[in-house]
Amino acid sequence: MADTVKVEIVSPEKLVLSDMVTSVTVPGVEGYFTIMGDHGALMSVLKPGFVTVHGEKDASRTYYVRGGFAEVTENGLTVLAEEARTGADFEIEEVKSAILAAEEELKKAEIPEAKNLAQATLDGWNNLLVDAQHMGPTVQL
Repeated sequence: MADTVKVEIVSPEKLVLSDMVTSVTVPGVEGYFTIMGDHGALMSVLKPGFVTVHGEKDASRTYYVRGGFAEVTENGLTVLAEEARTGADFEIEEVKSAILAAEEELKKAEIPEAKNLAQATLDGWNNLLVDAQHMGPTVQL
């Protein structure tokens, strides 16, 4: 069994992370799952939440992702995220403002597709706040 796994986190703007790590925990739509070396092939839709990357010396890094896909192949894990940022990239006022804007969009939405999109956006921002509280000091909001 391999001791490490290659992980790449990609957003539309840039390559956020490319590294060899011991494990990665990912927010799949059916729940969080962890990838380690020699993991079987897998593909999952992502829910908004945190990707936690564990390094070889027990150091961990956390990245917030909002939507996208995760794919595990023999080459490692690739996370293709609609948005990917470190927790340190967020200010609490930015998140609170985004929640208020998403709540307003949800109130204004009239057709099911618009309601679903507004709800997904609101859920993403709320998940950021909830997960940040549970992640403790690794996420600074």
